[in-house]
Amino acid sequence: MAETGPGAFLRQQLVGRVRAVFNDTASGEAPVPPSDEALFERDTPIRMVHADVVAMMVGGIRGLLLQMLHPHALQGVLDHSNFREDMHGRLRRTARFIAVTTFGHRDAALASIARVNRIHERVTGALPDGSPYSARDPRTLAWVHVAEASSFLAAYVRLVRPAMSHAERDEYYRQFAVIARALGADPVPENQREAELLLAEFRKDLRATPQAREVARLVLNQRPDGAPPAVQTMLGTEATALLPPFARAMLGLDRPSLLALPARAATWGMGKTLRWAFQQGRPADSA
Repeated sequence: MAETGPGAFLRQQLVGRVRAVFNDTASGEAPVPPSDEALFERDTPIRMVHADVVAMMVGGIRGLLLQMLHPHALQGVLDHSNFREDMHGRLRRTARFIAVTTFGHRDAALASIARVNRIHERVTGALPDGSPYSARDPRTLAWVHVAEASSFLAAYVRLVRPAMSHAERDEYYRQFAVIARALGADPVPENQREAELLLAEFRKDLRATPQAREVARLVLNQRPDGAPPAVQTMLGTEATALLPPFARAMLGLDRPSLLALPARAATWGMGKTLRWAFQQGRPADSA
């Protein structure tokens, strides 16, 4: 029997507002329906991690901040993206890709991957020093992937399941590797230890540039349609706190924030509220 009353109305309002942020409703875009014929089975680590809205938003911001420290990834965004005018649109398209490849029917997931590969073929150019870059470069794709995957998982563990088992964390990386390889990334970590080693290896390739700091400011100051400004401030503060110390320093974000503890508490509370709204079960070992 369908739920009625004030609780049901509040759920509907919250769910509607979240879906409006992540879907281009003006053009008729609807949420991705979960499929039993997806690339990944239900109730497996990748679907659990990617289902938590707040952890994914925090992880997504953290991942993008990390990615912009790589000169090749940064230059591709600067040369081939309208992120300055449409940061929300860029983030929404990324969220859509994650949703389709994680939850959608496998045919839709493979079609989405093929579409991104075609787009990446056109993303080429030169760095300021004249050296070439390409969005199809396996190593650049590897950095984009490991920055993203480690960020999603870090946010989920911190905000949802601090006691998530190491076996589940390793399985998350093994599952996400399927998408990374289909996009051409190499090397691709298959467990948490490999991810940590790859992140450490990439340190020598990263650069603290004024352009990376500019993108960081834009990411942290964006105001998505339908989301209260305080929410973005809270999510950005928590994402910044989750960054490795070296990344905060490189991006000029290493000053202690008075909002750090309130942001974490508010983010945790918002996550709990949205899991209630979406009627997602609470993991038995979560905090």
